[in-house]
Amino acid sequence: MTTAVWDYLPEYETEREDILDAVDTVFRSGRLVLGDSVQGFEREYADRHGLRHCVSCDNGTNALVLGLRALGVGPGDEVITVSNTAAPTVVAIDQVGATPVFVDVRAEDYLMNTDQVAAAITERTKCLLPVHLYGQCVDMAPLTALAAEHGLVVLEDCAQSHGATHRGRIAGTMGDAAAFSFYPTKVLGAYGDGGAVVTDRDEVAESLRRLRYYGMEKQYYVTSTPGHNSRLDEVHAEILRRKLRRFDDYLAGRRRVAARYAEGLAGSDLVLPAITEGNDHVYYLYVVRHPRRDEIIERLRGYGIELNVSYRWPVHTMSGFAHLGYRVGDLPVTERLADEIFSLPMYPSLPEDLQDKVIDALLEVLATL
Repeated sequence: MTTAVWDYLPEYETEREDILDAVDTVFRSGRLVLGDSVQGFEREYADRHGLRHCVSCDNGTNALVLGLRALGVGPGDEVITVSNTAAPTVVAIDQVGATPVFVDVRAEDYLMNTDQVAAAITERTKCLLPVHLYGQCVDMAPLTALAAEHGLVVLEDCAQSHGATHRGRIAGTMGDAAAFSFYPTKVLGAYGDGGAVVTDRDEVAESLRRLRYYGMEKQYYVTSTPGHNSRLDEVHAEILRRKLRRFDDYLAGRRRVAARYAEGLAGSDLVLPAITEGNDHVYYLYVVRHPRRDEIIERLRGYGIELNVSYRWPVHTMSGFAHLGYRVGDLPVTERLADEIFSLPMYPSLPEDLQDKVIDALLEVLATL
């Protein structure tokens, strides 16, 4: 049997009765779009973050698009972000007509190098978009200080950091708004696509609600700002409500798996995840490094173990973004990481015997390199 990086079936077997009840609750409600389940989830997710507003939408990419638009980012603006991220971060910037400007990441934690941001700010800069990657937070203090100094907005990309904290503050509460994904693999995942933007700013929330619903303020009437059809459906919202009640258990499960990896792989020549001071890591991914990464991955296939690379191609090197003018060598840390990082199986219900299989196979392979 192949051991995969992610598998929802063990969790589903445990939660099946509640998940099916959630579906039945929606189907019996008589309301399938923007009903009680969406409203309830939005209220509960906002409360979880201590914020006034959560506006849900259909996926995490559109959460970024809507967040950027609601914050006033558009054509002619520049958005400072990183290239060591999932492509949707940058796709969203492109979708609103803005230009992504990349800074490098730090070698120790793979997160935005905030020391490089000030030099990247120009008269066109409108937004700072830090990515809380792999399950831990960027140091936000330098970014919020720069934003205040230069009159910029801050949109946090929290697709991989549900529940992570930095110096006691939860991811998504340190900027003007924050975008989340509820793709099934996420720390809080639906059984399909889903997303949301959280914010404490009333005018941003009002704009988000219009933008996700064609730009309508009332039925069939579009305001001066046309929007999208980007609604979260009732079924996924109700499933997310149920799963939100078990959210702390999911976090504990991920940290349990991470601790077992750390113990089992200690002393090997893998570079294991480093937790930045002040951070509580939620381990959306368990990312390790080795200069012979590709050989390790190939040999582990022989053990029936499939590993993943997040991400093999830095965004600034992709042909789809060649028009931005970046070249190989412009972001040396990002590029070096792309040749060395890979992800081990990580999900809360990962059985211990499968995790031991991964650890034992890795140690065997590493001993013969």
